[in-house]
Order: sequence, then C-alpha cells, then structure tokens
Amino acid sequence: MGSQRDGDGSVDRPAKARWCAVTGGRGFMARHLVAALVRSGEWNVRVTDLAPTIVLGPGESEGLLGDALRDGRAVYASVDVCNLDQLIEAFEGVDVVFHTAAADPGKNNLQLHYKVNVEGTKSVIDACKICKVKRLIHTSSSAVVFDGVHGLFNVDESLPYPDKFPDAYAQTKAEAEKFVMKANGIDDLLTCCIRPGGIFGPGDMILPTLDQYGQTLFIIGDGKNYDDLVYVENVVHGHICADRTLSTMKGAQRSGGKAYFITNMEPMNLWDFLYMVQEELGYKRLFKIRIPLLIIKPISYLVEWGYKVFYHYGMCQPHILTPARIKYTTLNRTFSCNKAIEELGYKPTVTIMDGLKATVESYIQLKNKDISRERK
Repeated sequence: MGSQRDGDGSVDRPAKARWCAVTGGRGFMARHLVAALVRSGEWNVRVTDLAPTIVLGPGESEGLLGDALRDGRAVYASVDVCNLDQLIEAFEGVDVVFHTAAADPGKNNLQLHYKVNVEGTKSVIDACKICKVKRLIHTSSSAVVFDGVHGLFNVDESLPYPDKFPDAYAQTKAEAEKFVMKANGIDDLLTCCIRPGGIFGPGDMILPTLDQYGQTLFIIGDGKNYDDLVYVENVVHGHICADRTLSTMKGAQRSGGKAYFITNMEPMNLWDFLYMVQEELGYKRLFKIRIPLLIIKPISYLVEWGYKVFYHYGMCQPHILTPARIKYTTLNRTFSCNKAIEELGYKPTVTIMDGLKATVESYIQLKNKDISRERK
C-alpha cells in the first residue's frame, strides 16, 4: 500500500486508509482504542454508541478525535447493538469490527445483560456476516472463568467456564464469547476474543472513588489477595495485536476462534496497588481499615436489596458495594498471558507504575480544570 505525508510533512499514513468500526465506542477502553486506531494512520474509524450525537469530553474537541471527526477520518453513528438494521448500516464497507459494547457491570440485572451482551453480540455477528466484514475482535473479560468462590492463580485459557458465575455480567460475557468463537470461519468471518484483567487508566472510576476516601484505605477481607491489573493502553494493544494476527493466513489458522488473556503480566497485591494509587494522589501516612468478610458480606446483601428497591423507583444510582464486587476484590485472580505472547505477539507496552503515574496525572489535570471553571 502506498503512503502519503501529512500537510506538515511529519506523519506518514497509507494513501487510502481502510475503515473499521468500534461498537460502544464512547466507553472507557473504547475511547483509547479509537484514539490508537486513528493515530496509527492505518484506519478510518466508525465510532458507534447509543447516544444520538457524540459529545466530546475535556480535551477531545481540540485533540486527535476532534480533528479526525472534522476531516472525516472518524465518523459517529448512533447505534443500538440490538438493532440489526442500524448495525448493518454502520458496518457497510468496514473491514474490521472491534466489539466493545456491553451492559454496565454495576447493574446486576440478568435481563439487561442478556439483551446487550448476548443478543447484542449475536446481532453484531449477523451484521458482520451480512456486510462481509473480514474480522471481528470481541472484548470479553477475564471474569468468564471466575466462579466467585475459588481463587485463580496464573490460570490459562484451558480453564473451562464455571458452572455458576458471580454476577450477570460474567455469565453473559461468557455466553457472548462462545457465540463469537463459534462464528469463526463462517461466511469468511474471522473472530478472536480478548479477555482483559482489571483495566485502569485515564478516565476510569478508580481514582475519583479513592480520592473521596482521602487518607483512608478500606481493606475488605484479609488483604492478601493478588490481582492481574492491566493498563488501558495495553488492552488496546492486545486488540490491535489480535487484528494483525488474523490478517495473515498463518495467524488466522492459529488464532481464529480463540480467546486470550491480556494483563500487564505484573500480578500484585490488590490493596498494595490501591495504596500506591492514593500515595500518587498525594495522600501520605494512610490509615488502613480492615473490614472482615463476616461483617461486610451480610451488609452487602442488605445494601443490594435496598438499592434494588430504590433503583426500581428511580431514587438512586447503581452502587459499588455488592456481593459480587466483594468476591472480585477478595479472591486471587491472576492469569497467564503466555498464549497471547506466543500466538498474538502481545507484550505490554506500559508498565504498571508508568500507567499509574499517567492515570493520576491525567486525573489531577482534569480535576484542576474543573476547580478552575467553578471559580470562574
């Protein structure tokens, strides 16, 4: 493919970039994925999401995405992943679909999750086949092998799905993943699933929550559990590695219809990580308060029941303290990325510490801008 140089003579990009689509393109990870795809110069990006129009966040309007929307390298389409006609229109002329759309994990509503995560994914697969899309890269989750009872230590993709799941999100993501893998090779569609660990990065909700706690770190359980976190740019990199692998005949034969764990490959104590976050936020001499499971578990069930009642009447928003969340934050959950390394050529591009510093820096900048606007 030929290339051309941008007006300032500084950036090379293909003479004719191909089109890809990102479902749920305004989500946390998806925003970073869209930016990486546009930045690469290899892709024009169709960003799809539920909102009727795209509303750019702080820094986006004058940044990479704003520029891409203005010059046509990116376009926005309002799409419900459960609406096949809308999907077909959005996928027309698209080579690759990155399917990131999913129901909010904070809402433990099986009906909602089944509709979006399972039925929506089936519609995405159907639309890909109708539009002759070449590759479908599906954002799955490491939660698809977690039962909420047993800890996981350096498990690989040979671990089967559990009989029971901790919540509706994990259950329906596992079902969706099965459909995506089964669709591989049908109607010339190649598929691959990416299973990220716990994602963090600029724009996530970890920092605002910990910032509210200030000098205090609440530790649930014995505080000894390890987790495999992953910086958002490494998740993006994993998706792009999967697409590049499927674009070759050998890679398609090897990786088509498979799922891969993607982490930072730096498993660490979850509470040590949260402690590091609060220190980076500027909180020193933190007070650690341990909450035994015997106390927090019954409270979480009562809180979940109360929130379900009030949420039904529109009186509150989904909450953080749920029985499922406690399972995720008190059991070991670490994963092997050996398969991704060997078959996708994946390797983390940003370390945990560098990712943490970048995340905190971005958060503080936005926080200071908000404070400045309030003062004006």
